[in-house]
Amino acid sequence: MANTKSAIKAARKSLRNAARNQATKTRLKSLGKAVAKAAAGTDAEKTRAAAIAFSSALDKAVKSNVIHRNAASNHKSQISKYVFAKK
Repeated sequence: MANTKSAIKAARKSLRNAARNQATKTRLKSLGKAVAKAAAGTDAEKTRAAAIAFSSALDKAVKSNVIHRNAASNHKSQISKYVFAKK
């Protein structure tokens, strides 16, 4: 257990941040699967809408330091292949 007052506060903060990060990562995975599912279908507009939602969520995750900006960029590059393949 933490010994100092600041370490106790940091431990509480770490738990809060871990819960927030886990929720964000779970949402990102769900949106990524939605893009893949939409890409497997035939509707180009549905694929585009799912890709935009995923891209937006990635940007928000980067903004709150949940994932690294380069990782988000890699994901966005991969989903753009789905969108352009549908055109």
